[in-house]
Amino acid sequence: MIGLGTIINTAGILVGGISGMLFGKLLKERHQESLKIACGISSLFIGIAGAMQGMLTINNGVISSGQTMLVTLCLTLGTLTGEIIDIEYFFEKFGEWLKQKSGNSKDSEFVNAFVTASLTVCIGAMAIVGAIQDGLTGNWSILATKAILDFIIIMIMTCSLGKGCIFSAIPVLMFQGSITVLASLLKPIMTDLAMNYLSLVGSILIFCVGVNLVWGKRIKVANMLPAIVFAVIAAFLPALF
Repeated sequence: MIGLGTIINTAGILVGGISGMLFGKLLKERHQESLKIACGISSLFIGIAGAMQGMLTINNGVISSGQTMLVTLCLTLGTLTGEIIDIEYFFEKFGEWLKQKSGNSKDSEFVNAFVTASLTVCIGAMAIVGAIQDGLTGNWSILATKAILDFIIIMIMTCSLGKGCIFSAIPVLMFQGSITVLASLLKPIMTDLAMNYLSLVGSILIFCVGVNLVWGKRIKVANMLPAIVFAVIAAFLPALF
């Protein structure tokens, strides 16, 4: 069944969020704060690992780095584009609307939890590759694996940040569902090089999410999302990187 992968992924987030909400009630505030820091540190290292995989190469036992120009240009152009559009504002407005409609108007952390969790589970190569594979062949194995990972991530985030994390299931359903529907159009675009560039830049954005979790909101990660688009575009330019 085409689209089943996104449904499974969405269900995993919902179950993880509900589990985290129930479990979170048993934790004291200091425990929740510690979990938030732990989740942030995990995001930092996931981001670092993905970025280093794309930037470091080993030749004859010698480690060398590359793709610095790619990262710099994609992040610069992407952030400028995102700031002009102000994607973060629309994320937050949608979060505020959900907050009111879901009866959580008194939850001061709802919007922050929603935005942070949404960015964490939406950014990454697994979401795009899995959705394309699901749309073209009906193979939802990648998204099923992602559903397990998202279940754990959202459960922990809900414990520490609050019930706003549960609603990250909505952007995942919309984002991955749209890619699944458009899979036949997107497949030629997502070459191996394009996926490598997307994974590299996406990992850096996940690192930024971790920074916000550990040190408080310092980076408007949503406004950096166009960097992923520029990363894919860069894969079709002459070998400049």
